[in-house]
Amino acid sequence: MPYIGEVAALTTAFCWSFTAVFFTEAGRIIGSFRVNCIRLLFAVIVYMVMLYLTTGEFFPRNLNSSQIFWLSLSGFFGLIVGDGCGFKALVMIGPRLTMLLHATAPIMATIMAWFFLDERLHWLDLIGIALTVFGVSWVIMERRFQSSNQFNLEKSHPDSGTLLKGVFLGLGAAFGQASGLVLSKYGMLYAGGTVEPMPASFIRMFAAGVLIWFFAGLRGEFYHNIKAMKNYKAMLFTGSGALFGPFFGVWMSLVAVKYIEAGVAATLNSLTPVFIIPVVMIYFKEKVSLRAFLGAVVAVCGVALLFSGDALLRLF
Repeated sequence: MPYIGEVAALTTAFCWSFTAVFFTEAGRIIGSFRVNCIRLLFAVIVYMVMLYLTTGEFFPRNLNSSQIFWLSLSGFFGLIVGDGCGFKALVMIGPRLTMLLHATAPIMATIMAWFFLDERLHWLDLIGIALTVFGVSWVIMERRFQSSNQFNLEKSHPDSGTLLKGVFLGLGAAFGQASGLVLSKYGMLYAGGTVEPMPASFIRMFAAGVLIWFFAGLRGEFYHNIKAMKNYKAMLFTGSGALFGPFFGVWMSLVAVKYIEAGVAATLNSLTPVFIIPVVMIYFKEKVSLRAFLGAVVAVCGVALLFSGDALLRLF
């Protein structure tokens, strides 16, 4: 089938745009922390099934302690810290602006990889960073930093807050995703051997799931998490988000990387902030200005230039 890699990468971005909406709705009902706990539980189950179907084993084998440590640390920063901030931001400022802030994650990852993995930046990379920061800033500065009533949350809701707080949480989510990516790469390639993406993803999910449920117990949230699972509507949204994200999204991203260059796949994956605009317009009835749309396009162009810089430099 021609263009299977490109279609898979675009499908990944499409899936992630719906995932943001599902987790936003679930967070409105039961709170973002409980959504994160429950979706990690769902994701671990899905990955165990996938591993069994592909390898005949529920748990990956032949991993050394160093690989497990770095992948687990990656899961903590990416799936607990990063996604925890991201889920709260989804409820506070909505999926469109949150996903746009997520467009800065590749920028942060590139800078971290420059320092910790000795991956050097070219002048085109710097232009890409500038474009993305400009696009994100242009959209953010359009909106006033005041209390966010987009979802009519009560002040007692765990995820109520201001637009400014939501933006900082969105940037925190991007930082968590970026650090998780760099730590994942180290664990997969530099910790004494090579780990395939599927078992590496499972270790990240499993470690994050154990840690976040442990934290839930320390916070006295364990019982409340179990009780929240009785909310049919919240579980429908959480399960749908886990299905589109950890299952379809991750699976399609692996298919994309298999058939096309990683830079091309990452570029197409980064189209989520653009794909999510019609979703929020239709589902949340959110009015999206021309400035917001152009800002999203500029931000994605910056990410595209960042990932395609090496290929462009070879043309000169």
